[in-house]
Amino acid sequence: MLIGGLGCKLDASPEAMIAVVRQAIAVWGMPQGFAAPPFRQHHAAVEAVSALFRLPVEIVDLMALARAQPHCLTHSERARITMGFGSIAEGCALAALGPQARLLGARLAGEGVTCAFAMLGAEMTA
Repeated sequence: MLIGGLGCKLDASPEAMIAVVRQAIAVWGMPQGFAAPPFRQHHAAVEAVSALFRLPVEIVDLMALARAQPHCLTHSERARITMGFGSIAEGCALAALGPQARLLGARLAGEGVTCAFAMLGAEMTA
């Protein structure tokens, strides 16, 4: 299973999120869904990605997001200070799939948005 984790600033645009998700899909393939933190559940950028790609968005538990942090490849000090987590997109992708999941690479970033893909299952190459 392949999941895309989404992160964004409060003022991020749907267009910016769609652009970075398209980049991620070009690199890693089409996911089965996306994952986002509860504090971005109804964000226009997250909803736009779900609608455009017709894929569900799982809202990850904050405790699972916290447990995923040590396994993330990138960390933003600004995000850690403002949101309490240094890695939102990578953390959400990992949290959605559980402790056996592995990131396919470091998050991709755009204008106030991030996207990272994680995989679980026999297809994993890591």
